[in-house]
Amino acid sequence: MIDLQLSKYIYTSEGDQMLTIEMQIETGSVVALYGSSGVGKTTLLRMLAGLTKPDDGHIEVNGQIWFDKKKGIHVSPQKRGVGMVFQEYALFPNMTVRQNIEYGLADHRDKRWVDELLELTDLTQLSSRKPGTLSGGQQQRVALCRTLAHNPSLLLLDEAFSSLDQATRTRLQDETLRLHRHFSLTTILVSHDIEEIRKMADVVIKIEQGKIIKQGKPADLLYAPKKYHHIELTGILTKVETVEGGCILTIHASDSTHRIFLDTASTVQNPTQWQVGDSIVITLPYESSSVRKL
Repeated sequence: MIDLQLSKYIYTSEGDQMLTIEMQIETGSVVALYGSSGVGKTTLLRMLAGLTKPDDGHIEVNGQIWFDKKKGIHVSPQKRGVGMVFQEYALFPNMTVRQNIEYGLADHRDKRWVDELLELTDLTQLSSRKPGTLSGGQQQRVALCRTLAHNPSLLLLDEAFSSLDQATRTRLQDETLRLHRHFSLTTILVSHDIEEIRKMADVVIKIEQGKIIKQGKPADLLYAPKKYHHIELTGILTKVETVEGGCILTIHASDSTHRIFLDTASTVQNPTQWQVGDSIVITLPYESSSVRKL
């Protein structure tokens, strides 16, 4: 169990504000932090990792105190058993794939551990390559392996897949979930992608203006009509059909395909200007004559 109560003064585009977070996270779960940019999601991850010191509060993980302002405890990042993967891969360009992963090894771990990680992530054949010769998805897998090399119990993902194309993002989501289960991790991810959250998270925590405003299952928080008045769909456009009164968009999102009819009253302007293969985000009202289930 992760138990935390933290306060941190942060600086945002909307002005200075106090980030005040109190929550508990079950060991072994996948938790998504959701909210607009600048509300403190990344700051919260950095405080868990020990990279940013809170102004007040405490962090207790499985009975161990990592931070306690009143007791003067602030455990260093190296002693927390936390792995953090950023949107930027931050690989060493002069090192091979294997050398990059070995760099993340804890001192006590045998280098044969790297062989296991390479095999688990299908990187064995690329182990002698330099990062500059790899695709974005391959580089992110290397970054993930390097993070896992020191055997963390807590994995933090800060929009780790957001710069990838949809197909690569989907594969890495699957890969990360498999590794999460294989290594019995507790995983906390920051994401703006609703489909990613729906697919990966057991719990979603929505943060606004420095505070948690909602917490629960993704299906309840992100899709419930009684709580929200719109739906946001992110995916790849696979077909555009012009029909009487509007058009039909076929969108592949994660592991599902949706067909959406947009009529002339739709808030989406000029949908026919999109090209097949485009990555698009559509926000539509739940109850509207402009949306019909097909």
